[in-house]
Amino acid sequence: MTGTTPPSRRTQSRLPVGPLVAVALVAGVTATLLGAGHLRYARSAASAGMPCSASLDLSRKLAPRAIGEVAALTMASKPRQIPDLAFMDGDGQPKKLSDWKGKTVLLNLWATWCVPCRKEMPALDKLEGKLGSDKFAVVAINIDTRDADKPKAFLRDANLTRLGNFHDDKAEVFQQLKGIGLALGMPTSVLIDGQGCEIGNMSGPAEWDSPDAIELIQASLAH
Repeated sequence: MTGTTPPSRRTQSRLPVGPLVAVALVAGVTATLLGAGHLRYARSAASAGMPCSASLDLSRKLAPRAIGEVAALTMASKPRQIPDLAFMDGDGQPKKLSDWKGKTVLLNLWATWCVPCRKEMPALDKLEGKLGSDKFAVVAINIDTRDADKPKAFLRDANLTRLGNFHDDKAEVFQQLKGIGLALGMPTSVLIDGQGCEIGNMSGPAEWDSPDAIELIQASLAH
């Protein structure tokens, strides 16, 4: 009696499994490489976010101090790196925000056509006089785009001698801050840590030389 018999084990072992093994190996290597790539990306992203995670923690700690004259200060709710803003000093020399790296900075944008700006400038000048040091600085940048002598005359006539005549006659610093969700009005102030990360921001004027402001900024320097 004849019939079809199943192949023996020896015959089965001779089936062309080489291509299948190769495909499996390629798939495994590809998955490994993709996994490693995702891991490197995750590590890179985490590393990139690290400089501003500390400022976010500080912002949360300072939130209870944003009261009274600085109650309008909006504390940072996410890590945010401030652009390395470029502007000029009173001698016409180029400056960048990174020139203050390592210092906590109260960055302020103002203009002579902005009445609230002019009103708060004396307080900013006094704040610089009280707390200006190797740890803290007020960096007030004028964004008048027409008459360069006007802000200079304002500072001189108001006897604001502690603030540098920082200026950007193209107002690009305003546009850069607006591009990251800040500078929604004038004046605009941003409290920035020594790594260039936002601690908090304010649209509108404040009594920056008040006890409330002094205590908040001193607390930011203590961390």
